[in-house]
Formats: sequence, C-alpha cells, structure tokens
Amino acid sequence: MKDVEQGDYAIGSDACLRRLRRIEGQARGLQRMVEEEKRCIDILTQVSATTKALQAIALGLLEAHLRRSVTSAIEGDADVGPAVLEASQAVAGLVHA
Repeated sequence: MKDVEQGDYAIGSDACLRRLRRIEGQARGLQRMVEEEKRCIDILTQVSATTKALQAIALGLLEAHLRRSVTSAIEGDADVGPAVLEASQAVAGLVHA
C-alpha cells in the first residue's frame, strides 16, 4: 500500500500498521474483559471503540483507493466506471457490515 499524502482519512502503510497493532491490543483487551467477566456495558463500550478504529482504517484505505484508481483513470483518459464501481462495492460492504 502506498502512502497517501493528505486527507482526513488518508493513511500511509506505516500508520495503518500502527493502528492495526493498536486494534489488535484492543481485541486482546476485550478477550481479557470477557474472561474476567467484566460488566457487559464496559465490554460493549470497548467493542464500539474497536469497531470505530477499524472503520477509520477502512475509510482511509477507501480514500487511498479512490485517489489512486479514480485519479489515474481520469489522468489516463480511461473509463472511470470500473474504479467507481469497485469503490461503490467497497462502500456497500462497509455499510452492510
């Protein structure tokens, strides 16, 4: 994955990996909470935080895809339809998840 220079959700591969490692730690924390029989509301709060972190990564990857694929199709005077369709399918997968 190439770095994307700007944008609220644009992330480079190093930043993406750092975030994924943090999320991995959150998931391990969730496992501990369940094992220790913590309150359901506390576990749900952490599930929500982990979900939002994953969604932020997904949005960053989607933006990077749009910047690369759609921009290169436009610059190359190619049909942007396939790139837009692929992005739309990714959005649909995120929305229906």
